[in-house]
Amino acid sequence: MSLGGASERSVPATKIEITVSCRNLLDLDTFSKSDPMVVLYTQSRASQEWREFGRTEVIDNTLNPDFVRKFVLDYFFEEKQNLRFDVYNVDSKTNISKPKDFLGQAFLALGEVIGGQGSRVARPLTGVPGKKCGTILLTAEELSNCRDIATMQLCANKLDKKDFFGKSDPFLVFYRSNEDGTFTICHKTEVVKNTLNPVWQPFSIPVRALCNGDYDRTVKIDVYDWDRNGSHDFIGEFTTSYRELSKAQNQFTVYEVLNPRKKCKKKKYVNSGTVTLLSFSVDSEFTFVDYIKGGTQLNFTVAIDFTASNGNPLQPTSLHYMSPYQLSAYAMALKAVGEIIQDYDSDKLFPAYGFGAKLPPEGRISHQFPLNNNDEDPNCVGIEGVLESYFQSLRTVQLYGPTYFAPVINQVARAAAKISDGSQYYVLLIITDGVISDMTQTKEAIVSASSLPMSIIIVGVGPAMFEAMEELDGDDVRVSSRGRYAERDIVQ
Repeated sequence: MSLGGASERSVPATKIEITVSCRNLLDLDTFSKSDPMVVLYTQSRASQEWREFGRTEVIDNTLNPDFVRKFVLDYFFEEKQNLRFDVYNVDSKTNISKPKDFLGQAFLALGEVIGGQGSRVARPLTGVPGKKCGTILLTAEELSNCRDIATMQLCANKLDKKDFFGKSDPFLVFYRSNEDGTFTICHKTEVVKNTLNPVWQPFSIPVRALCNGDYDRTVKIDVYDWDRNGSHDFIGEFTTSYRELSKAQNQFTVYEVLNPRKKCKKKKYVNSGTVTLLSFSVDSEFTFVDYIKGGTQLNFTVAIDFTASNGNPLQPTSLHYMSPYQLSAYAMALKAVGEIIQDYDSDKLFPAYGFGAKLPPEGRISHQFPLNNNDEDPNCVGIEGVLESYFQSLRTVQLYGPTYFAPVINQVARAAAKISDGSQYYVLLIITDGVISDMTQTKEAIVSASSLPMSIIIVGVGPAMFEAMEELDGDDVRVSSRGRYAERDIVQ
């Protein structure tokens, strides 16, 4: 995604990774510290409109967060690319679409970050009247073309005991070194509670995030004892490199965890425990373009919400209203997404379904009826064919309910399950006005489909609340059902 919006450019974009930290943020929580998150907005050159580009994770109980999640931007030297960073205090991780408290913002151009000393800038946060909002720190680095993904697992032995009433709650923080001797955070493990001998879950990290393709660049790993109030206790540290880590493909590697302060104070100090690299493997990450070039075909399926909450299609207030002068909200959403995806679907035949309607003549409620009224062949020719069948269904069916997603998800999943050679990928577009009635079954369907060559795009139309949609998008918390987690995030 480029920031400038220009139709023609003389040079290709450079990929720039922005790392975000904040210092001395406002404390708006009564019994704890703020739980900050940063939202990046980019400005369109044509309309000057600000559009959300992405969000960091939420970090609990801290006024000095170092965010792991980065922003990767296309940089064009000849353009001024304006950025806006808004900082929020987020009380609930289940609904970060509506941050509760505004902590401040900063405006600057991408070129200012890249042109700063060491490609690093600090800006005061403003926007809360009468308050000093703290500072935002931004670091830029050009990304290498390395596409490898490293997967590793670590454990520790005999770590220092930090908790008064228990042992320690250890976690690891990974940093890559910079040319000026500073370090950039790139990964945090989960916390393992009440143990001095933790075994962390295996995790995957892009090699360019770990060392940006420089295999000998120093990687520093800090060991902390987690505290609920955010003031985590430092246990110790050790350094390594990607090249050294990769040797663990053949042997275990043991690192001494050292605490420099304790080493200076105690003559008999040996270490604060050890960390062992149990396993390390590398796989190549393929892009969307790689798959398309390799011959993978997209299969695009549409599912449209025909529940009564959308309003009578004959009334102008309805989201399905068939005006002779403009497209309905549903038709606009279908056209906007469909016209992009159809370019990658070679046969331009799209199965299209409706859900939540009573069908003539007997009034049977259906949650996956073909829009073209052909159970044997639900395919429509092109997006125009889908629109035509959609309009025809509006004239014949009765909008009813409830809103069930699971049946159409399972239907597409059955088709995707038949393909295992990488030649086909299925995309399901669900257009809906809001509340899901079968959330439990929908989560189960998503978890089951997460191992298949399939993705789901949910587009919400109208003024309803869409918190449930956020819950299905596994950006922050992976969707789970009956104790089983989705293998990957397949919902956007």
